[in-house]
Amino acid sequence: MTAQLSNLKSLCILRLSAIGDVCHAVAMVQQIQKHYPEIKITWVLGKIEYRLLQDLPGVEFIIFDKSKGWRGYQELRQQMQDRAFDVLLHMQVALRASIASLFIPASVKIGFDKARAKEGQWLFTKKTVEAQKNPHVLDGFMAFARAIGVKTEAPHWLMPHGEQDTAFVEQNIDDKNYVVISPAASKAERNWHAQGYAQTADYLTKLGYQVVLCGGPARLDVELAQAIESQCVQAPLNLVGKTSLKQMLAVLENAQLVIAPDTGPAHMAVTVNTPVIGLYAHSNPERTGPYLYRDNVVSVYQQAIEQQQGKPLAQIPFGTRAKGELMHLITFDMVQSQIDRVLSKQAN
Repeated sequence: MTAQLSNLKSLCILRLSAIGDVCHAVAMVQQIQKHYPEIKITWVLGKIEYRLLQDLPGVEFIIFDKSKGWRGYQELRQQMQDRAFDVLLHMQVALRASIASLFIPASVKIGFDKARAKEGQWLFTKKTVEAQKNPHVLDGFMAFARAIGVKTEAPHWLMPHGEQDTAFVEQNIDDKNYVVISPAASKAERNWHAQGYAQTADYLTKLGYQVVLCGGPARLDVELAQAIESQCVQAPLNLVGKTSLKQMLAVLENAQLVIAPDTGPAHMAVTVNTPVIGLYAHSNPERTGPYLYRDNVVSVYQQAIEQQQGKPLAQIPFGTRAKGELMHLITFDMVQSQIDRVLSKQAN
């Protein structure tokens, strides 16, 4: 580590989105704070992500609203006037984030290694993190902490939510022995079908668990939850669109298990140590799966990507996404088998 990257006093993090990714980044931030207890950290992030992280201890947040277009950049520039950071950790390869980095004054700007610095990110940074072979997204983020001298360890989280969020759980969920299904991802192709979710909910009900549906207020989330409800023998408790992100975090924290596709709540659950069964078809769960619970994943990714690419997984570039309607390849039997395994493990 160069002298320029030792004895740091101020640090800016640029990671705008998404919910799962900022959850990964929190683990990195809290290891930096442990190593540099006096460091001043400013985090530039999106407005939705801010709702989840706004009370994160020891971090100042600056919201970048991409929906405002160039006005969002102008507002960022104004907020960065008269500031000077020792280091900027540029942790998002999207071009919009690289443009935002131009308005963040820092002595050193660190980005991904060139192999991962897509969309020309390497043009906007002076230094790069170490090259890594096939890392999970969270491990890729930890490389930024090591780049400023932090000796990283297994991730752990201190996620911010308060008594009022826990009270929401107590007021709305009668049975404390409950399992959460968070059925909707941001893109419809990543969602399992309503019939499979309904079968899963009915199976969990037979096992004696209350089933709780959770998710955001988007139309996709709401309509999928309604379709699941309509196909269940016993209707689950539907909280989709009825919680803040912090209330959802409390719901996830107190659950026995969470079942979800590749979506933010799956990664939120990891931060509060709730076991997750992830449902994957389009992305490699070794890269984007629930970090602490990748052994629980129900995945047809390898089958799908090998068929599409016509070669073994080992010969396909890590992180290559499978395309098309693929989630139907996941069967209820696959999910039931993992439910039995995970719940049996918890009982022992």
